[in-house]
Amino acid sequence: MSYYIGAHVSAAGGPANAVENAQAIGATAFALFTKNQKVWTTAPLSDEAARSFHEACGKAGYAPVQILPHDSYLINLANPDPEKRRKSIEAFVDEMQRAAQLGLDRLNFHPGAHLGQIPTQTALSLVAQALDEAIERTPGVRPVIETTAGQGSSLGSTFEEIATIIDASDHADRIGVCIDTCHIFAAGYDIRTEDTFCRTMERFESVIGFDRLMGMHLNDAKSAFGSHVDRHDSLGRGTIGWEPFRQIMRNARFEGIPLILETTDPTLWPQEIETLKGFIISR
Repeated sequence: MSYYIGAHVSAAGGPANAVENAQAIGATAFALFTKNQKVWTTAPLSDEAARSFHEACGKAGYAPVQILPHDSYLINLANPDPEKRRKSIEAFVDEMQRAAQLGLDRLNFHPGAHLGQIPTQTALSLVAQALDEAIERTPGVRPVIETTAGQGSSLGSTFEEIATIIDASDHADRIGVCIDTCHIFAAGYDIRTEDTFCRTMERFESVIGFDRLMGMHLNDAKSAFGSHVDRHDSLGRGTIGWEPFRQIMRNARFEGIPLILETTDPTLWPQEIETLKGFIISR
């Protein structure tokens, strides 16, 4: 296998443009929004746009395993309000179906928030139920739960919460996970040294399992360890430092999945990608 390294690039003007933007920074992977992430509804994805995306990926050599689409930030599958939750589920299904139309096999998402209105366990069960519906309505696409910083009432800041969602699903075999380095650090998982990184990953393996890892977000953090504050920074310039990213690029467990930068300065993406590639060569 290979390491697939890239960034969350713009798809403005159509998803095919994300392919061009990924190539421009020397990426071998990329993430994109398949629709405007700040609105609930938008025009359906046209067959022409999907065909252009397929053709662009083919020419550039990007396979589905190298691409990690992300859903809208408005979606909350744990919303305790039944009407608002139904709106989120329908929007999520639409996102899953857009991924399928683009020929992609996964969709990254935040598990949602209980808004301080229902118990955490109840909220986790609501997420599992929503995922089951989305999976049943969209064959071929796997929802990928992203680890969170635990800011506010957000779910998914512990490996155990994510495992609870998976275990409560009737389609657990279809659910993947994405580790965000900034988020887990802010949530209280230390990854700053080789020893702490390895221990955190051993914990992930025992609670969730690397067989579910379908992507990573590689971000340094502006926030403090265990602060539960989600603030990304450029690699090596934040409170995490370079060591965990060096470890990732020297461990075969992280091969074959999209490794996506969501760092704060896009002008640094080509440099960050080259530095990460350098860690592979020097291992």
